[in-house]
Amino acid sequence: MRFRLIDTVLQQDDDRIVAVKNVTLAEEYLADHFPSFPVLPGVFMLEALVQAARRLCPTAPPRYVLGGVKALRYGTFVGPGESLRVEVVRQKVDDAGVITFKGDGLVVPSGTDPADADTAVSGRFTMRPMRIAKRAAVSETAAMVPSRSQ
Repeated sequence: MRFRLIDTVLQQDDDRIVAVKNVTLAEEYLADHFPSFPVLPGVFMLEALVQAARRLCPTAPPRYVLGGVKALRYGTFVGPGESLRVEVVRQKVDDAGVITFKGDGLVVPSGTDPADADTAVSGRFTMRPMRIAKRAAVSETAAMVPSRSQ
């Protein structure tokens, strides 16, 4: 199952993106998280930041994946009828291609000015090029493990 957590991109340039995730009762994960008080899970708030950041990463292979998270803080909940407005800023790129981002997510109740929004999530994180294991190395390892019939 794949969750697309960016509904709309409001602004984007080379180093910054502002995007929105609208939370509705139709989201299937809300049935389990929490049934009597449905809210967007914190890990999905982080994933919304990551999906926004991925749009600022190079588009040529390799694909970029979450490398690490630092100083992540959660503030308030995001429930059905509200939006998570994320802003992600690229801060630096190192020699290995690891990109450091700063991200903030604000909870915006329906019909409310984003200037009055509360923080739902904020922190720093890195995106790194995805590492692809070579099949030959996997095959060699499998050949070294004795089978159960021996």
